[in-house]
Amino acid sequence: MTVVLPQSPSRPALRHRLAERGVDRTLLLVLPGALAVIALFCYPFLYGLQLSFQPASGGVLGAYHAFFSEPFARKSIWQTFSLAIPASLINVGVSVPISYRMRRDFRGKRLLLALLVVPITLGTVLTAEGILEFYGPAGWFNHTLNLLGLASSPVQLTMNYTGVLLSLIISGFPFAYLLTHSYLSGIHPSLEKAASTLGADWWQRFRHITFPLLLPGLMTTFCLSFVMAFAVFPSAMMVGDPDGKTHVISIEAYEAALEHFDYAQGCADAMIMTVLMLVVIVAVTTLRSRLYSGSTGGKG
Repeated sequence: MTVVLPQSPSRPALRHRLAERGVDRTLLLVLPGALAVIALFCYPFLYGLQLSFQPASGGVLGAYHAFFSEPFARKSIWQTFSLAIPASLINVGVSVPISYRMRRDFRGKRLLLALLVVPITLGTVLTAEGILEFYGPAGWFNHTLNLLGLASSPVQLTMNYTGVLLSLIISGFPFAYLLTHSYLSGIHPSLEKAASTLGADWWQRFRHITFPLLLPGLMTTFCLSFVMAFAVFPSAMMVGDPDGKTHVISIEAYEAALEHFDYAQGCADAMIMTVLMLVVIVAVTTLRSRLYSGSTGGKG
């Protein structure tokens, strides 16, 4: 005699269960990236944040009070902004005319494009080394000026503010150019052609058509360039004056954590640096949204 046991209903597959709940299966592709962000950013950030509130003395906010009560540490805020903002403005500003010209085909375009983006492959350390070799007192630049009789003594372009600014421009320009070029490529050429048929010259076409459409992208590019420049560390140490005019916040955090072994102070310095970056990003993105919504509302 054969006994037939009742079979439990088969459980529907995961994709069917997600479909029944109205969840798009493609969202599962975000899961690996989300886990990586949590493991590599969120957890270290939260750990550093809570560590910054555990100084050896001074109470919960003792590390933050120590930073702002020290004039030399407090001055690093201005020194960081004095490097990051000019470097970002120069990179974004120079990328606009170059990207505008690179939209057209001409002989040597590929070679020029390779020269513009090659600093990406070098990194900040190799860029700083190249600046020392080229612009240093015994470098090729000063040697050429001496041979041409343009300078009797070496021009000091390294171990100071100028050297760090050059490093930030060289290493940050390729990113600004690529982003600006991508935004500019999204503007259809027919818009300028239509304005040209109405008698507008190139400056009028750029000022009244291309630039307004490009401006939101330029503000985003500025934010990304600013974040890269604000986190300057290798060039400030190698081609700057880390104990003087290029003593930026990242150096302050590094010295507190790895030279004085005060990890709470180092984390507090890093948190201050993060807040300052976020303030600038929020200000620029807010201005961007207001300009964009204002222009959209005006059209309506």
